[in-house]
Amino acid sequence: MEADISGNIKKSIVIIGGGLGGLELATRLVKTDFQVTLIDKNNYNHFPPLIYQVASAGLEPSSISFPFRRLFQEKDNFFFRMATVEKIETEQKRVVTSIGDIEYDYLVIAAGATTNYFGNKQIQENCLPMKTVSEAMHLRNTILRNLEKAEIEKDPDKKQALMNVVIVGGGPAGVEIAGAVAEMKKNVIARDYPHLAANNRMHIYLVNAADRLLSTMDEYSSQKALEGLKALYVHVRQPYMALSYENGVLKTDKGLDIPAETVIWVSGVCATHIEGLPKDSYGRAGRIKTDRFCKVKGVEDVYAIGDISFVEGDEEYPNGHPQLAQVAIQQAKCVAKNFEAEVKGKSPEMFKYKNLGTMATIGRNRAVAEIGKSKFSGFFAWFLWLVVHLRSILGVKNKTIILLNWLWGYINYKQSLRLILKADDKNKE
Repeated sequence: MEADISGNIKKSIVIIGGGLGGLELATRLVKTDFQVTLIDKNNYNHFPPLIYQVASAGLEPSSISFPFRRLFQEKDNFFFRMATVEKIETEQKRVVTSIGDIEYDYLVIAAGATTNYFGNKQIQENCLPMKTVSEAMHLRNTILRNLEKAEIEKDPDKKQALMNVVIVGGGPAGVEIAGAVAEMKKNVIARDYPHLAANNRMHIYLVNAADRLLSTMDEYSSQKALEGLKALYVHVRQPYMALSYENGVLKTDKGLDIPAETVIWVSGVCATHIEGLPKDSYGRAGRIKTDRFCKVKGVEDVYAIGDISFVEGDEEYPNGHPQLAQVAIQQAKCVAKNFEAEVKGKSPEMFKYKNLGTMATIGRNRAVAEIGKSKFSGFFAWFLWLVVHLRSILGVKNKTIILLNWLWGYINYKQSLRLILKADDKNKE
């Protein structure tokens, strides 16, 4: 804590995680008299809905990312600490991090979620996740590197395995990356790798354990997504459960074995685990249980928002709110208002989620969208998806770059983004 110019002690709010929820909360709290400290292992915020475009060489990572310090310049009550959280000591009211201890008056956990491998260590070690910017860059490099290898491979079986791409997971992330890779096959391979395109050897598989795609959306959207992927020649296999991936072969419960050097795992998420809370505070899929005010149960002055939280007592969402960006943002707004209300001696408001709609894109000119009771598909849904996501990007420069990339790609698909970039760490032993 520190004193302001009038001598009053500012209360300290520490936020763990700079995702969409944590960033929204920090943005609102820096306008108050609280001292705000944001902790994140990265020095930037990124926009998760467009991560698949980085993975498929459609956008550069800098286009969907923005540094925290740039966002909060000239904010005297804001502090950023790039660190890894090791544990929380609730009795001492401090967060133990890789750079030392950070004390708090109030703590908000907004650490988000990570890829869920459902306990399958072998899958975890060999498949490629797509949750972070670094993972998306690694995936992009893998796809492009395998195409380069396929160009010179003499063995037909090995060549086919290098060109096959398998996506495991039929949710929005799976559908979107499948559509993006299919568009790459359609528009890029023929130009960049004419010898590979000659025999149309590249195959894209989407393996989905559920009986339909986009299972959280209406059946209409599921069917339209399936039709869109089939039109792009994606081999959709459902309900097929991936059992293992070793020696370059993905095995499923239906006996389908797919040889592939690129297997993308987007089959679900689980809450990021943070040590220090009571065992009773953790609920389903590792999410932290809170009351209707987003206060963590069993501890004082600790809140949880976003993918990591499980709000109990909401009859409309007995299994927890969906792990979507809008939930995190709306929870951040609610918690920020309640912090201000506490200072003014007013009663806090319970969190109530307002569903603003769900959408997913399926390649060029194809998407599905659900807003209220209305359902859209095709070009209109795709255009709506573009507008909504462009508005959400941080920074005028980033908005402009993404818009220009989309326009240029829409006209001729000739972005010069297909670079294999590898960091050379001289200190690595």
